[in-house]
Amino acid sequence: MSQGIAFSLSPLDSAGDDRLFVQRFSVEHAFSVAFTRDIFSLENRTLADLIAAGATSGPNLVSFVIDEAVLREMPDLKRRITAYVAAEPGMTLAGLMTVVGGEAAKNDPTLLGELQRSFVEHGLDRHSYVIGVGGGAVLDLVGYAAATTHRGIRHIRVPTTVLAQNDSGVGVKNGINAFGMKNMLGTFVPPFAVINDSAFIDILPGRDKRAGMAEAVKVALIRDRAFFEWLEEQAEALAIFASEPLDKLIRHCALLHMRQIAHGGDPFERGSVRPLDFGHWAAHKLEVLSDYELRHGEAVAIGIALDTRYSVLAGLLPEGEDLRVIRLLQRLGFSLWHDDLDLRDESGQLLLLKGLEEFREHLGGDLTITLLRELGVGVEVHVMDDRLIGEALAWLRAGSNA
Repeated sequence: MSQGIAFSLSPLDSAGDDRLFVQRFSVEHAFSVAFTRDIFSLENRTLADLIAAGATSGPNLVSFVIDEAVLREMPDLKRRITAYVAAEPGMTLAGLMTVVGGEAAKNDPTLLGELQRSFVEHGLDRHSYVIGVGGGAVLDLVGYAAATTHRGIRHIRVPTTVLAQNDSGVGVKNGINAFGMKNMLGTFVPPFAVINDSAFIDILPGRDKRAGMAEAVKVALIRDRAFFEWLEEQAEALAIFASEPLDKLIRHCALLHMRQIAHGGDPFERGSVRPLDFGHWAAHKLEVLSDYELRHGEAVAIGIALDTRYSVLAGLLPEGEDLRVIRLLQRLGFSLWHDDLDLRDESGQLLLLKGLEEFREHLGGDLTITLLRELGVGVEVHVMDDRLIGEALAWLRAGSNA
Protein backbone atom coordinates (compact mmCIF):
# COMPACT_ATOMS: atom_id res chain seq x y z
CA MET A 1 0.00 0.00 0.00
CA SER A 2 1.44 3.36 -0.95
CA GLN A 3 2.07 5.81 1.86
CA GLY A 4 0.60 9.27 1.37
CA ILE A 5 0.97 12.60 3.09
CA ALA A 6 -1.86 13.51 5.41
CA PHE A 7 -3.32 16.97 5.27
CA SER A 8 -6.65 18.64 5.93
CA LEU A 9 -8.64 21.39 4.30
CA SER A 10 -10.92 23.80 6.11
CA PRO A 11 -14.51 23.20 5.02
CA LEU A 12 -16.28 25.85 3.02
CA ASP A 13 -18.68 27.93 5.06
CA SER A 14 -22.31 27.00 5.04
CA ALA A 15 -23.21 29.77 2.65
CA GLY A 16 -20.92 28.27 0.03
CA ASP A 17 -19.01 31.53 -0.52
CA ASP A 18 -15.77 31.41 -2.46
CA ARG A 19 -12.62 31.56 -0.38
CA LEU A 20 -9.17 32.86 -1.16
CA PHE A 21 -6.32 30.46 -0.63
CA VAL A 22 -2.77 31.80 -0.79
CA GLN A 23 -0.13 29.41 -2.07
CA ARG A 24 3.24 30.48 -0.74
CA PHE A 25 6.66 28.91 -1.11
CA SER A 26 10.22 30.05 -1.61
CA VAL A 27 13.02 28.67 -3.72
CA GLU A 28 16.65 29.38 -2.95
CA HIS A 29 18.88 30.16 -5.91
CA ALA A 30 22.64 29.71 -5.71
CA PHE A 31 25.29 29.33 -8.37
CA SER A 32 29.06 29.37 -8.45
CA VAL A 33 31.11 32.03 -10.23
CA ALA A 34 34.66 30.82 -10.82
CA PHE A 35 37.66 32.86 -11.95
CA THR A 36 40.30 30.75 -13.64
CA ARG A 37 42.57 30.49 -16.65
CA ASP A 38 42.57 28.01 -19.55
CA ILE A 39 39.39 26.16 -18.62
CA PHE A 40 39.83 23.45 -21.25
CA SER A 41 43.36 22.49 -20.25
CA LEU A 42 43.34 18.86 -19.12
CA GLU A 43 44.90 19.98 -15.84
CA ASN A 44 42.12 22.48 -15.09
CA ARG A 45 39.44 20.83 -12.94
CA THR A 46 37.08 23.81 -12.67
CA LEU A 47 34.41 22.69 -15.13
CA ALA A 48 34.67 18.98 -14.29
CA ASP A 49 34.37 19.63 -10.56
CA LEU A 50 31.36 21.92 -10.97
CA ILE A 51 29.54 19.29 -13.02
CA ALA A 52 30.52 16.51 -10.61
CA ALA A 53 29.09 18.53 -7.73
CA GLY A 54 25.69 18.61 -9.42
CA ALA A 55 25.72 15.04 -10.68
CA THR A 56 22.80 12.70 -10.12
CA SER A 57 23.81 9.32 -11.54
CA GLY A 58 25.83 8.15 -14.52
CA PRO A 59 27.77 10.33 -16.97
CA ASN A 60 26.34 13.79 -17.45
CA LEU A 61 25.38 14.81 -20.98
CA VAL A 62 26.99 18.10 -21.92
CA SER A 63 26.23 20.12 -25.03
CA PHE A 64 28.37 23.06 -26.11
CA VAL A 65 27.30 26.14 -28.06
CA ILE A 66 30.23 28.28 -29.20
CA ASP A 67 30.39 31.83 -30.47
CA GLU A 68 31.91 31.72 -33.97
CA ALA A 69 33.89 34.89 -33.19
CA VAL A 70 35.71 32.94 -30.47
CA LEU A 71 36.46 30.10 -32.87
CA ARG A 72 38.03 32.52 -35.33
CA GLU A 73 40.55 33.49 -32.66
CA MET A 74 40.87 29.96 -31.21
CA PRO A 75 40.53 27.57 -34.18
CA ASP A 76 41.52 24.54 -32.08
CA LEU A 77 38.86 25.18 -29.41
CA LYS A 78 36.51 22.41 -30.59
CA ARG A 79 39.33 19.89 -30.52
CA ARG A 80 40.33 20.97 -27.00
CA ILE A 81 36.74 20.76 -25.73
CA THR A 82 36.31 17.29 -27.24
CA ALA A 83 39.55 16.10 -25.65
CA TYR A 84 38.62 17.61 -22.27
CA VAL A 85 35.22 15.90 -22.17
CA ALA A 86 36.67 12.59 -23.38
CA ALA A 87 39.16 12.65 -20.49
CA GLU A 88 36.39 13.05 -17.90
CA PRO A 89 34.45 9.86 -17.07
CA GLY A 90 31.65 11.93 -15.56
CA MET A 91 30.91 13.77 -18.81
CA THR A 92 29.57 12.67 -22.19
CA LEU A 93 29.62 15.04 -25.16
CA ALA A 94 26.14 15.47 -26.65
CA GLY A 95 26.48 18.09 -29.34
CA LEU A 96 28.83 20.90 -30.23
CA MET A 97 27.25 23.74 -32.18
CA THR A 98 28.55 27.05 -33.49
CA VAL A 99 26.40 30.18 -33.70
CA VAL A 100 26.96 33.68 -35.03
CA GLY A 101 28.30 36.10 -32.45
CA GLY A 102 27.21 39.58 -31.36
CA GLU A 103 23.69 40.97 -31.57
CA ALA A 104 23.10 38.93 -34.72
CA ALA A 105 22.72 35.93 -32.39
CA LYS A 106 19.76 37.62 -30.71
CA ASN A 107 18.25 39.06 -33.89
CA ASP A 108 17.81 35.79 -35.82
CA PRO A 109 14.68 34.00 -34.53
CA THR A 110 15.58 30.77 -36.33
CA LEU A 111 18.62 30.21 -34.12
CA LEU A 112 16.47 29.63 -31.05
CA GLY A 113 14.58 26.78 -32.71
CA GLU A 114 17.80 25.26 -34.07
CA LEU A 115 19.32 25.13 -30.60
CA GLN A 116 16.19 23.69 -29.02
CA ARG A 117 15.97 21.02 -31.72
CA SER A 118 19.62 20.11 -31.19
CA PHE A 119 19.13 19.72 -27.44
CA VAL A 120 16.17 17.41 -27.99
CA GLU A 121 17.86 15.36 -30.71
CA HIS A 122 20.91 14.81 -28.51
CA GLY A 123 18.74 13.54 -25.64
CA LEU A 124 19.38 16.32 -23.17
CA ASP A 125 17.12 16.50 -20.12
CA ARG A 126 16.87 18.58 -16.95
CA HIS A 127 19.91 16.85 -15.47
CA SER A 128 22.05 17.59 -18.52
CA TYR A 129 24.14 20.68 -19.17
CA VAL A 130 24.18 23.25 -21.94
CA ILE A 131 27.47 25.13 -21.89
CA GLY A 132 27.59 28.43 -23.73
CA VAL A 133 31.02 29.75 -24.71
CA GLY A 134 30.92 33.27 -26.06
CA GLY A 135 30.01 36.90 -25.64
CA GLY A 136 26.99 38.22 -23.79
CA ALA A 137 24.62 38.07 -26.74
CA VAL A 138 25.39 34.41 -27.42
CA LEU A 139 25.02 33.58 -23.72
CA ASP A 140 21.65 35.34 -23.66
CA LEU A 141 20.49 33.21 -26.58
CA VAL A 142 21.87 29.95 -25.20
CA GLY A 143 20.41 30.58 -21.74
CA TYR A 144 16.99 31.27 -23.23
CA ALA A 145 17.11 28.14 -25.38
CA ALA A 146 18.14 26.02 -22.38
CA ALA A 147 15.53 27.57 -20.09
CA THR A 148 12.71 26.88 -22.54
CA THR A 149 13.63 23.29 -23.45
CA HIS A 150 12.15 20.70 -21.07
CA ARG A 151 11.16 23.80 -19.07
CA GLY A 152 14.74 24.14 -17.99
CA ILE A 153 18.01 22.43 -18.85
CA ARG A 154 20.91 23.44 -16.64
CA HIS A 155 23.12 25.97 -18.36
CA ILE A 156 26.69 26.96 -17.64
CA ARG A 157 28.09 30.23 -18.94
CA VAL A 158 31.67 30.62 -20.12
CA PRO A 159 31.79 34.35 -20.96
CA THR A 160 34.54 35.34 -23.37
CA THR A 161 34.27 39.16 -23.36
CA VAL A 162 34.87 41.81 -20.72
CA LEU A 163 31.21 42.82 -20.89
CA ALA A 164 29.98 39.26 -20.35
CA GLN A 165 32.49 38.43 -17.62
CA ASN A 166 31.89 41.54 -15.54
CA ASP A 167 28.15 42.07 -16.10
CA SER A 168 25.66 40.02 -18.12
CA GLY A 169 27.34 36.65 -17.60
CA VAL A 170 26.93 36.78 -13.81
CA GLY A 171 23.28 37.88 -14.00
CA VAL A 172 20.06 35.89 -14.09
CA LYS A 173 18.55 37.09 -17.36
CA ASN A 174 18.37 35.36 -20.74
CA GLY A 175 16.69 36.48 -23.93
CA ILE A 176 16.60 37.54 -27.54
CA ASN A 177 15.57 40.66 -29.44
CA ALA A 178 12.17 40.76 -31.13
CA PHE A 179 9.73 43.19 -32.74
CA GLY A 180 12.48 45.80 -33.11
CA MET A 181 13.22 45.90 -29.38
CA LYS A 182 16.09 44.69 -27.22
CA ASN A 183 15.48 41.63 -25.04
CA MET A 184 11.75 41.50 -25.76
CA LEU A 185 11.59 37.71 -25.31
CA GLY A 186 13.36 36.05 -22.42
CA THR A 187 13.44 34.44 -19.00
CA PHE A 188 14.79 34.99 -15.53
CA VAL A 189 16.64 31.72 -14.95
CA PRO A 190 19.96 31.73 -13.09
CA PRO A 191 22.80 29.69 -14.60
CA PHE A 192 24.04 26.54 -12.92
CA ALA A 193 27.49 28.13 -12.86
CA VAL A 194 29.63 30.82 -14.48
CA ILE A 195 33.30 30.34 -15.34
CA ASN A 196 35.32 33.45 -16.14
CA ASP A 197 38.45 32.40 -18.02
CA SER A 198 41.02 35.17 -18.43
CA ALA A 199 42.60 33.41 -21.43
CA PHE A 200 39.61 34.45 -23.55
CA ILE A 201 40.20 38.11 -22.70
CA ASP A 202 43.76 37.87 -24.06
CA ILE A 203 42.47 37.15 -27.58
CA LEU A 204 39.63 39.67 -27.49
CA PRO A 205 39.88 42.57 -29.99
CA GLY A 206 40.64 45.90 -28.35
CA ARG A 207 37.27 47.39 -29.28
CA ASP A 208 35.47 44.68 -27.34
CA LYS A 209 37.79 44.97 -24.35
CA ARG A 210 37.01 48.66 -24.16
CA ALA A 211 33.26 48.22 -24.62
CA GLY A 212 33.03 46.09 -21.50
CA MET A 213 34.59 48.79 -19.36
CA ALA A 214 31.47 50.93 -19.71
CA GLU A 215 29.58 48.62 -17.36
CA ALA A 216 32.33 49.02 -14.78
CA VAL A 217 31.97 52.81 -14.94
CA LYS A 218 28.19 52.39 -14.65
CA VAL A 219 28.19 50.23 -11.53
CA ALA A 220 30.90 52.38 -9.92
CA LEU A 221 28.79 55.51 -10.45
CA ILE A 222 25.69 54.07 -8.82
CA ARG A 223 27.25 51.92 -6.09
CA ASP A 224 30.98 52.39 -5.40
CA ARG A 225 32.71 55.78 -5.46
CA ALA A 226 36.04 54.23 -4.41
CA PHE A 227 35.88 51.97 -7.47
CA PHE A 228 35.20 55.02 -9.66
CA GLU A 229 38.28 56.73 -8.21
CA TRP A 230 40.33 53.58 -8.85
CA LEU A 231 39.15 53.61 -12.48
CA GLU A 232 40.34 57.22 -12.74
CA GLU A 233 43.75 56.23 -11.37
CA GLN A 234 44.08 53.29 -13.75
CA ALA A 235 42.52 54.90 -16.83
CA GLU A 236 45.71 55.07 -18.89
CA ALA A 237 46.65 51.46 -18.12
CA LEU A 238 43.12 50.28 -18.86
CA ALA A 239 43.09 52.21 -22.14
CA ILE A 240 45.99 50.09 -23.38
CA PHE A 241 44.38 46.94 -21.90
CA ALA A 242 47.07 46.17 -19.33
CA SER A 243 46.29 42.68 -18.02
CA GLU A 244 46.52 43.20 -14.26
CA PRO A 245 44.20 46.22 -13.93
CA LEU A 246 41.81 44.76 -16.51
CA ASP A 247 41.57 41.52 -14.50
CA LYS A 248 40.85 43.56 -11.36
CA LEU A 249 38.22 45.61 -13.18
CA ILE A 250 36.43 42.47 -14.36
CA ARG A 251 36.45 40.79 -10.96
CA HIS A 252 35.37 43.81 -8.92
CA CYS A 253 32.69 44.77 -11.41
CA ALA A 254 31.33 41.21 -11.43
CA LEU A 255 31.20 41.13 -7.64
CA LEU A 256 29.34 44.46 -7.53
CA HIS A 257 26.77 43.15 -9.99
CA MET A 258 26.40 39.95 -7.99
CA ARG A 259 25.91 41.91 -4.76
CA GLN A 260 23.21 44.08 -6.35
CA ILE A 261 21.34 41.06 -7.70
CA ALA A 262 21.55 39.16 -4.41
CA HIS A 263 20.87 42.02 -2.01
CA GLY A 264 19.06 44.65 -4.05
CA GLY A 265 15.70 43.15 -3.13
CA ASP A 266 14.44 42.46 -6.66
CA PRO A 267 16.60 39.90 -8.50
CA PHE A 268 13.84 39.04 -10.99
CA GLU A 269 12.80 42.66 -11.57
CA ARG A 270 9.23 42.39 -10.33
CA GLY A 271 9.22 46.07 -9.40
CA SER A 272 9.97 49.19 -11.39
CA VAL A 273 13.50 49.97 -10.21
CA ARG A 274 16.54 48.78 -12.17
CA PRO A 275 19.66 50.58 -10.92
CA LEU A 276 21.93 48.32 -12.97
CA ASP A 277 20.34 49.84 -16.07
CA PHE A 278 21.74 53.32 -15.42
CA GLY A 279 22.38 54.84 -18.86
CA HIS A 280 20.56 52.00 -20.60
CA TRP A 281 17.28 53.58 -21.68
CA ALA A 282 19.17 55.62 -24.26
CA ALA A 283 21.75 52.91 -24.95
CA HIS A 284 19.17 50.30 -25.90
CA LYS A 285 17.42 52.68 -28.28
CA LEU A 286 20.69 53.91 -29.77
CA GLU A 287 21.79 50.35 -30.50
CA VAL A 288 18.63 49.84 -32.54
CA LEU A 289 18.88 53.23 -34.26
CA SER A 290 22.47 52.48 -35.30
CA ASP A 291 21.36 49.06 -36.60
CA TYR A 292 23.73 47.61 -34.00
CA GLU A 293 26.73 49.32 -35.54
CA LEU A 294 27.51 50.30 -31.96
CA ARG A 295 28.60 47.68 -29.47
CA HIS A 296 26.38 47.50 -26.40
CA GLY A 297 29.12 48.92 -24.19
CA GLU A 298 29.79 51.77 -26.61
CA ALA A 299 26.11 52.73 -26.51
CA VAL A 300 26.09 52.40 -22.70
CA ALA A 301 29.03 54.82 -22.46
CA ILE A 302 27.01 57.40 -24.41
CA GLY A 303 23.94 56.69 -22.27
CA ILE A 304 25.99 57.16 -19.08
CA ALA A 305 27.33 60.49 -20.35
CA LEU A 306 23.83 61.65 -21.32
CA ASP A 307 22.20 60.73 -18.01
CA THR A 308 25.08 62.12 -15.99
CA ARG A 309 24.75 65.50 -17.69
CA TYR A 310 20.95 65.31 -17.28
CA SER A 311 21.51 64.70 -13.55
CA VAL A 312 23.37 68.02 -13.36
CA LEU A 313 20.76 69.90 -15.40
CA ALA A 314 18.00 68.49 -13.17
CA GLY A 315 19.76 69.79 -10.07
CA LEU A 316 20.58 66.34 -8.68
CA LEU A 317 24.34 66.16 -9.27
CA PRO A 318 26.74 69.04 -8.52
CA GLU A 319 28.03 70.93 -11.56
CA GLY A 320 31.45 69.71 -12.64
CA GLU A 321 30.97 66.11 -11.60
CA ASP A 322 29.66 65.41 -15.09
CA LEU A 323 32.94 66.62 -16.56
CA ARG A 324 34.77 64.17 -14.34
CA VAL A 325 32.68 61.29 -15.69
CA ILE A 326 33.13 62.46 -19.28
CA ARG A 327 36.89 62.71 -18.84
CA LEU A 328 37.10 59.17 -17.50
CA LEU A 329 35.08 57.73 -20.37
CA GLN A 330 37.17 59.63 -22.92
CA ARG A 331 40.43 58.58 -21.28
CA LEU A 332 39.27 54.97 -21.56
CA GLY A 333 38.85 55.60 -25.30
CA PHE A 334 35.09 56.02 -25.71
CA SER A 335 33.50 58.32 -28.26
CA LEU A 336 30.53 60.03 -26.61
CA TRP A 337 28.61 61.09 -29.67
CA HIS A 338 26.89 59.26 -32.51
CA ASP A 339 25.00 60.99 -35.30
CA ASP A 340 21.98 58.71 -34.83
CA LEU A 341 21.29 60.56 -31.59
CA ASP A 342 19.94 63.33 -33.85
CA LEU A 343 17.53 61.17 -35.87
CA ARG A 344 13.94 62.46 -35.89
CA ASP A 345 10.54 61.19 -36.98
CA GLU A 346 8.24 62.90 -39.49
CA SER A 347 6.92 65.21 -36.78
CA GLY A 348 10.41 66.34 -35.84
CA GLN A 349 10.59 64.47 -32.52
CA LEU A 350 13.87 62.83 -31.59
CA LEU A 351 13.61 59.09 -32.13
CA LEU A 352 15.83 58.59 -29.11
CA LEU A 353 13.03 59.82 -26.85
CA LYS A 354 10.92 56.83 -27.83
CA GLY A 355 13.44 54.80 -25.87
CA LEU A 356 11.91 56.11 -22.65
CA GLU A 357 8.50 54.63 -23.35
CA GLU A 358 10.02 51.41 -24.68
CA PHE A 359 12.07 51.19 -21.49
CA ARG A 360 8.93 51.65 -19.38
CA GLU A 361 6.93 49.14 -21.41
CA HIS A 362 9.67 46.53 -21.14
CA LEU A 363 9.62 46.77 -17.35
CA GLY A 364 5.98 47.65 -16.83
CA GLY A 365 4.57 49.95 -14.19
CA ASP A 366 5.83 53.48 -13.75
CA LEU A 367 8.72 54.89 -15.71
CA THR A 368 11.73 54.58 -13.41
CA ILE A 369 15.11 55.93 -14.45
CA THR A 370 18.26 55.83 -12.34
CA LEU A 371 20.18 59.10 -12.24
CA LEU A 372 23.02 60.33 -10.00
CA ARG A 373 22.85 62.23 -6.73
CA GLU A 374 26.61 62.01 -6.29
CA LEU A 375 29.39 59.86 -7.70
CA GLY A 376 28.72 56.43 -6.27
CA VAL A 377 25.09 57.10 -5.32
CA GLY A 378 22.13 56.59 -7.65
CA VAL A 379 18.66 58.08 -7.30
CA GLU A 380 15.41 57.03 -8.96
CA VAL A 381 13.16 59.45 -10.87
CA HIS A 382 9.84 58.84 -12.61
CA VAL A 383 9.79 61.76 -15.03
CA MET A 384 12.31 62.84 -17.66
CA ASP A 385 12.07 66.32 -19.16
CA ASP A 386 12.41 66.25 -22.96
CA ARG A 387 13.84 69.77 -22.94
CA LEU A 388 16.61 68.81 -20.52
CA ILE A 389 17.38 65.69 -22.54
CA GLY A 390 17.76 67.96 -25.58
CA GLU A 391 20.11 70.23 -23.64
CA ALA A 392 22.16 67.25 -22.50
CA LEU A 393 22.40 66.03 -26.09
CA ALA A 394 23.51 69.47 -27.25
CA TRP A 395 26.19 69.45 -24.56
CA LEU A 396 27.47 66.05 -25.75
CA ARG A 397 27.42 67.19 -29.37
CA ALA A 398 29.39 70.32 -28.53
CA GLY A 399 31.92 68.28 -26.61
CA SER A 400 32.43 65.95 -29.55
CA ASN A 401 33.17 68.91 -31.82
CA ALA A 402 35.49 70.67 -29.39
